[in-house]
Amino acid sequence: MTLPGVEKLPHLFKPGRIGRLATPNMIKYGACCVSNYNTRDGFITPRELARMRVIAATGCGIITNQGAYPDPRGEGKAYFRQVALFDDKFLPQFEIIARHIHDAGAVAIQQILHAGRYGGIDLGYCIQPSVVPQTLPHFRPPREITREQIRETIREHAEAAERSVRAGFDGTEITSFMGYLLATFNSRFTNQRSDEYGGSIENRGRFMRELIDAIKQASPEHPLVVRLNGAELMDRWGGNTEEECFELMQQAVDAGADMISVTVGWQEAPESSIGRDVAPGHWNYLAARAKAMFPATPIAFGNRLPDPVMANECIARGEFDFWEVCRPLLADPELVHKAAEDRLHEVRRCIGSLNCLSRLFRDLPYTCTMNPALGHEVEPEYHVTPAAVKKNVMVIGAGPAGMECAITAARRGHAVTVYERENRVGGALAGYAAHDLARPEDLASVIRHHEVMAAKHGVEVVLGTEANAKFMRSILHRFDVCVVAAGARIDRGAYAALPGAQLLVDALALAAGRVAVGRRVVVLSGGKVGLALAESLARGGAEVTVVEEDKRIGGDVMPSFKWRHSAWVEELGIRTLTSSRPVRIAADGVAVADAKGAETFVPADSVVAAGPRRSNQELFREFEWMVDELHGCGDAIMPRGLDAAIHEGFRLGVRI
Repeated sequence: MTLPGVEKLPHLFKPGRIGRLATPNMIKYGACCVSNYNTRDGFITPRELARMRVIAATGCGIITNQGAYPDPRGEGKAYFRQVALFDDKFLPQFEIIARHIHDAGAVAIQQILHAGRYGGIDLGYCIQPSVVPQTLPHFRPPREITREQIRETIREHAEAAERSVRAGFDGTEITSFMGYLLATFNSRFTNQRSDEYGGSIENRGRFMRELIDAIKQASPEHPLVVRLNGAELMDRWGGNTEEECFELMQQAVDAGADMISVTVGWQEAPESSIGRDVAPGHWNYLAARAKAMFPATPIAFGNRLPDPVMANECIARGEFDFWEVCRPLLADPELVHKAAEDRLHEVRRCIGSLNCLSRLFRDLPYTCTMNPALGHEVEPEYHVTPAAVKKNVMVIGAGPAGMECAITAARRGHAVTVYERENRVGGALAGYAAHDLARPEDLASVIRHHEVMAAKHGVEVVLGTEANAKFMRSILHRFDVCVVAAGARIDRGAYAALPGAQLLVDALALAAGRVAVGRRVVVLSGGKVGLALAESLARGGAEVTVVEEDKRIGGDVMPSFKWRHSAWVEELGIRTLTSSRPVRIAADGVAVADAKGAETFVPADSVVAAGPRRSNQELFREFEWMVDELHGCGDAIMPRGLDAAIHEGFRLGVRI
């Protein structure tokens, strides 16, 4: 019997081919980034094997294992805990991963990732075609690769491909994504050589062609995927045009590539390629161009394309062949199965916050804002298992932390009731989403997901009810457990001694639409709450100034998104006064003092207090002697962000 979702998405779930191999559907799991779950010397750990068991079971027709560096020197190593494939000693764990993938009925592809310009993390230098200085200071200083080293590097790639096949993988993949070694040879920006490997685009593509040829010779019966940029986004630095990118794709196809995976951008690109500020489908034209150029070559694509319905439509229109998806499957490993079963309303969507990259760029194991279990699959305490004793649980607060805790506890068999003061689910996230310039729909999807899953698992949500000591005493006999997830508030007390403090507008009230402001607005605090409001107001035509005590704005913003706020502030003409604090508020503006005490008067119709934030912890004291178990999670513990709220709510829910 055909599953209902398969009937609705027939192009996505039809059989496909790569080289001589048949695939059960047109979905390719992409090796979107290195997990950093492994050892410093390149061995795969039980943590990684557990993650790959989950990935293998996602239902994708092709599954690509994360990139392994191929050289014993570590010049290709980009991340502290990247896996290695330069010696047979690494093969036993790769064999396990290939077996997991095959057991799930998928084609297994091993990616070979030499980071080039972004490599040499343990060495203090990197290699690339020419000595082009780094534009980002945290990468290693470059050395020019010699002809002899080029030949050695190509040989190491071919040997790594041959090892992959011996480990049980059906094929291999090489990647230029994000500006790795292959990209640095292809690009005018980093390839300034004057020998046969530089200059013309024919010469710049020589390394790639020789790489493809060597791998095909080492594993002639096994398909090779080549990931190439459709757009580098490196115009500022003199990178390739889109025309040059597609000319290089032509070279790869002519050299024998069995599939082209179309990607976008470099780590150094001054604009986003995969963040939530990029609309889904924005880059589809690149895939469509590749498919038109290479009708006989399978094209894989998935940049900022998180929706299987959209992917099905793209395949139907002939824009590409395989939906290449990774981060949406980190957020919800059941995505493909839910699509097949027509349960897309239950999907926990990737919101493009790039928590995964923020962690990775800090040399930490990656995690996912939306999936608290990612990276902890090997740990039993992260599994949702039946509760030993069924309890009656009350959760105070229907924000992300409270709802995540409530749903997880209900999945384990507890009877759960959520009490929320407002008349809607979502907490402060609802107001934040309403003012987000990136992609409000992504943030709103978090709230919608919690509403759907709460209904599915029988969580009772009582809105418009404030939980206080009096209320608690009236229902005391009903509950065994109380979880305080009451969030945080703007600390108005921090301004109590400030002349004119009574004129301040509360940022959370403004975000929720309970108050309005004038045309000239001063926002106190350049944290994420203040920036979201400032940007939204400026987009609406207001004249906005942000006052921040720290030296920089965005101190509590996720690292991978700081640049976006800085760009919006510049684009929208928002004035920022850093290392500054308010000293006096009046009906016509606010006096601000800088670090040296010099005062500036900023005219304003409204002054908004957007920080500091203070946890709503009073209920802990009030309820301490009223209930058997008292817990807390999210901003009620300490004001932070969405990832901390969801993760803490889940961790508490699995252990109540």
